[in-house]
Amino acid sequence: MKKYILLSFLLFTGIGAFAQKFAYVDTEYILGHLPEYKAALSQLNTSSEQFQKQLDVKFNEIDGMYKAYQADQVLLTDDMRKRRENDIIEKEKEAKEFQRQKFGPEGDLFQMRVKLINPIVEKVSKTIADFAKTKGLDFIFDKSNESTMMIYASSTYDLSKDIVIKLGYKPGKAE
Repeated sequence: MKKYILLSFLLFTGIGAFAQKFAYVDTEYILGHLPEYKAALSQLNTSSEQFQKQLDVKFNEIDGMYKAYQADQVLLTDDMRKRRENDIIEKEKEAKEFQRQKFGPEGDLFQMRVKLINPIVEKVSKTIADFAKTKGLDFIFDKSNESTMMIYASSTYDLSKDIVIKLGYKPGKAE
């Protein structure tokens, strides 16, 4: 009797596993077809370059102050030397604070990225979820996500082009 129960349990478990439907998408491919994503990336790159230029100016100014200090160090009194050293240290602190404000984990660039990219990614995710429900799929994996680790995937299960079409764009080679 125990053998029959175990056998039927294994049989039904196996059937249940085969009944699940899987597919995958490549979000990099999908996002590459969205003009709003490209525009957002361009805006982020422009802001990043502007912030970096401002930061470079600050560090170049500090470098100039330090070189001038080294050249004049012999001629300065102890008081003047300490004052110039403190000025340089203060400028370095200001530059590092600026760097943290612009490029840090809660910085302007990160906030801008969240504001610009998240709505687009949410739109794609919602479209994928709706498509999965329509097709009766149980799981959809992201091929472009490194944590998924897809070693092999048959292109017959790739829904990326279908998602691009559902979003209203023409599939092809992502730019």
